[in-house]
Amino acid sequence: MYTMLKSDQELTPEDTRYELFVQCLAQQEPHLRRFIRSLLPTWTDVDEVVQQTAIVAWRKFDQYDPQTKFIKWACVIARFEALAYRRKMARDRLVFRGDLLELMADEGVEELDARMAEQDALETCLEELPEKQRQFLTLAYTKGVKVTELAEESGSTAAAFYMRLKRLRQRLMECIESKTLQLGELS
Repeated sequence: MYTMLKSDQELTPEDTRYELFVQCLAQQEPHLRRFIRSLLPTWTDVDEVVQQTAIVAWRKFDQYDPQTKFIKWACVIARFEALAYRRKMARDRLVFRGDLLELMADEGVEELDARMAEQDALETCLEELPEKQRQFLTLAYTKGVKVTELAEESGSTAAAFYMRLKRLRQRLMECIESKTLQLGELS
């Protein structure tokens, strides 16, 4: 059945709370997935725990303090959900011991800010590249696109194409390191 969307004036406090939760979760989901992946062996496991984390986070959202980073709050929940999931899957012989998973979770939370800073730096550095170089990199990393075919289309040899790609990657890496170093000095 089709229902009309409510106008901003018709939103209840519960609607507003729900919208804030969805916005926070959608914005931070890639970071949450990476954190959970650092704790679990497969993407299927990650999918399960992300779903359970979202459910628990919604149930506890009234306890969330907007003065804290949503991702850190969600990672605490995800950590407990990953531990619960691992206990449930304990029959599998490839399961980490609980203390090892705790250690990995602690390190994952500590590295979260660094990974987010690196992601931000990468996006900034890509934006700073000339459009043609950015397109070149994007094409080179597009799924299903073969670098040898790109080299042919551009009229260069595969070796020359790979060398150009290597130089661009090096330039990006130097830019990312510079930007993250600057951020580290500011904090």
